[in-house]
Amino acid sequence: MNFTEAKQIMDHKLGDWKIMALASCVNDYPMVRNVSCIFYNDRIYFKTDKNFRKTKQLYTNNKVALCFNGVQVEGIAKIKGLVVEEKGRIFEKKYKEYLWQSYNAYSHIDTEILVEVEPKFVEIWDEDENRKAFQLFIDFNTKSVEYKPYD
Repeated sequence: MNFTEAKQIMDHKLGDWKIMALASCVNDYPMVRNVSCIFYNDRIYFKTDKNFRKTKQLYTNNKVALCFNGVQVEGIAKIKGLVVEEKGRIFEKKYKEYLWQSYNAYSHIDTEILVEVEPKFVEIWDEDENRKAFQLFIDFNTKSVEYKPYD
């Protein structure tokens, strides 16, 4: 399996949006919380309040992991500024489309910032058509993939 095929599996499993667990850590103090993620431009985006603890952690240590249903993404988070400042406001449009209730409740808050996560390494647990478990390890830096059957 090549990088493109493995990435297609990841994209299929994640779809257009998911509620994912976000893990971050500062000074050996880990935290995990759910964030509403939107996927485009080969990145993962979520919004959060610029005053939250997770945001302060991201400024101190931008290495994060996100997880949903057997897909773990390890990457680098970048604070992009206020959600409404994004060029073309892509996130805002997609968030409104996929997560209307949350959009409607929080879109008026002027402290909402956009966070972009660039995937660096992805681990996927899955099964083939015969229900045989396997792992995919996708390295975005080297554009390589390891397929590992799991007994």
